[in-house]
This record gives sequence, structure tokens and C-alpha cells, in this order.
Amino acid sequence: MLLTSRQQVILRHVVETYTRTGQPVSSKALAQTAELSCSASTIRNELARLEELGLLDHPHTSAGRVPTESGQRFFVDGLLAAPRRASAARPAELSLMRSEVEQAMHRATAALAEVTNLVAVVTAPSPQSAEIRHIEVLALQPTVVAVVIITSTGGVSKTLVPFDAPVDPGLVSWAGAYLGERLEGLELGARMVAQRLCDPELGAVERAFLDRLAQAFANIPSDGQDAIYIEGTAHLFVAGRSVAIGEIEVLMGLLERRVALLQMLCAALSEPDVYVRIGQENSEPAMRSWALVAGAYGLSHRRLGTVSVIGPISMNYPRAIESVRGFADALSSYIEDAYATS
Repeated sequence: MLLTSRQQVILRHVVETYTRTGQPVSSKALAQTAELSCSASTIRNELARLEELGLLDHPHTSAGRVPTESGQRFFVDGLLAAPRRASAARPAELSLMRSEVEQAMHRATAALAEVTNLVAVVTAPSPQSAEIRHIEVLALQPTVVAVVIITSTGGVSKTLVPFDAPVDPGLVSWAGAYLGERLEGLELGARMVAQRLCDPELGAVERAFLDRLAQAFANIPSDGQDAIYIEGTAHLFVAGRSVAIGEIEVLMGLLERRVALLQMLCAALSEPDVYVRIGQENSEPAMRSWALVAGAYGLSHRRLGTVSVIGPISMNYPRAIESVRGFADALSSYIEDAYATS
């Protein structure tokens, strides 16, 4: 859809003003905008044209206009096509959270909800997408060996392996180096690990020692459910000026259904940039009165999860898009820095 420069300016001002005030925007108010150097009658003609194009609506109770879902989509497409700026949103200080990815996810979700005044939803890296990032083999006691495994999604597994006789420290040191060389970077899976450890060139002592340590890799949780972090649901009721209470209850029900929510957010993993769905564009019926802005984060070669906000169709899209981008970039940097091998 092609609009003149003036029509684009008018549409943008209607969207931004309606987002800020929640009230229909009149031609008189637009005429006072410094960016529009034209008469109120000219603006009224342009508003009528935008209404004909389906980008604005004209409520019966007011002389002003409000943006339609198509108008919001046109506005959002312009935002996504614009060159990216350095994010002004202040992501959580994820670099301070070295102990657990879970803490980073909680903190990021809460901070995103606070920054945007919307519902924030962050999906944690799936255990099924994990790779082995680091392995340590340590002699805790003469007859007890510990195997510590760190995955690309932040999981840490520690297994104690008892032996009947004292273990040779040299054998322990060799096993740590060998397992690191053979298994680091490998996707989780007992069959793949077993194949890598099947080395006919190993001696009987080394092979028997590795067979005892192999149980540690069966202890890694590789088939758990994806974790979802949700914050800011109270913002739904603040935003409810344009949404019926019944629609809020329907959305709350969706937020409680893990599988449906994950399926909806999964689409963002394949998007090259921020994923935006407005009202009827959403495939999930519970989202038909809402808008979704989502972005993917992860390692350079693999996307692991999503950062998203949910809010009214009249949400502040510039702030939502910028914030989602900023937090997705911050989580990617955190994951890369904390768990990716150099």
C-alpha cells in the first residue's frame, strides 16, 4: 500500500497519539502538529482517504479517528524496515548473573515487563537443544571420582562415581582431557555419546574406566519441558481500557497453557528480525484482541529461546520492538559469554 509522505505522517501521529491517550484523534489536534504545515480541511480530506484505505476508523461517538489493525500493521512495518539504532532500553545486567541461567531468565523477564509496561514472556533454552560445552573429571577421594558436565543451555550435571580401589590420578587426568576432546560440542543423546566413546584403540584399563564414567552422561536432563517465565500480567488490566474483561480472562488462560504458548512463540525462532502479530494476524484465538512482539536469542549458530511482550493492539510499538531487540541481544551475549566455547 503506497501512501503519500503527508498521509504517512498523519497516520503515524494518529497511532502515536492514540497509543499515548487512548482517545480518538481529531483533525484539529493534528493541525496543531508542527510537522504538518497544512490546513485542518486538508487534514480532514487525508483522514477520510486513510479511512477509505482501512487504516483508520471513525467511531460513532467521536469526530476523531483511531487506527485499525491494518493501520497498526502499516506503522509497525515502517518501524521494522527502518535502520536499527543502538537500543535505548536498559536490559538487565545479565553479566552479573553467572551462577544460573534460570536467574538470568527470571531477571530479564521482570525487567522487560517493567520497561515496557506489558506482559513479558521469556522461554528458556530447551534441554533438547543442548550441547556439551565443558567436562571436568575430578578425584574427590581416592575411591570417588566426580564428573561435572556443563551444557550450552546452562545446565550443570554432577555425578559421583565410586570405585572399589583407589583410582590412579593420572588416569583421572587423562579421562578429563579425552572426554573433553571427544564429547565437547556434541549434542546430548546417550546413543551419540556411546558412539563417540567406542574407541577400539583404547587399552582395557582406559576402556573400563570410561565405561564407569559413562553413567554421568545419562544423568543429564535432555528430555525435560521447556521453561517459560512470565511477568507483568497486572499490566493487562491497566491496558484493559480498549479490551473487554472477558478477553483478558481468555488471554490469562492462554498464559497458563504451556504447550499452546510455546507453539505460538516458536514461530519467532525462524524470523530474521523481530516477529510482530497484531490482532487477527495471530493464529491463536486467545490472542485475537492482543498484539505480540517477539524476538529470538541464542548462540551464533543456533537459536535457543524467545523474548516477547504481549499487550493491547494499541501498544507502544517503537518501545516494544526496541526493548525486545535489546533484551534478546543481551541474553544472546550472556549465553555466548557464559557457555559457548571459544
